[in-house]
Amino acid sequence: MKIAVPVTNINQIDNHFGHCEFYEVFTISETKDITNIETIKSVQGCGCKSNIASILAEQGVTVMLAGGIGGGAINVLNNSGINVVRGCSGDATEIVKQYIKGNISDSGESCLLHENHHASDSDHVCNH
Repeated sequence: MKIAVPVTNINQIDNHFGHCEFYEVFTISETKDITNIETIKSVQGCGCKSNIASILAEQGVTVMLAGGIGGGAINVLNNSGINVVRGCSGDATEIVKQYIKGNISDSGESCLLHENHHASDSDHVCNH
């Protein structure tokens, strides 16, 4: 199994999927151990409009552990065979370990102001 996480440059889960600096891709063994971590520099543009979903899917990613993420990005990832778990925060490696143990579940909350963000240059806060 491969799990992707949008991260900052200090291995923290980025609060906004579409604006992250990097994605870390964790390879998980059958014994539920992390066997490899690969860092992918984020492509330019918002996550829902970039080709990151196809890049991650081609690498075998089936799960995205994210903080705030809009509905458009969720749809694109889901259509690429990637299940999205929202509301994650903190150290990326620790969150992946907790997910593997079954301690992390989807918050059910999307970034509700995502469309307004594209309409203006103002910052926004995601509801998660």
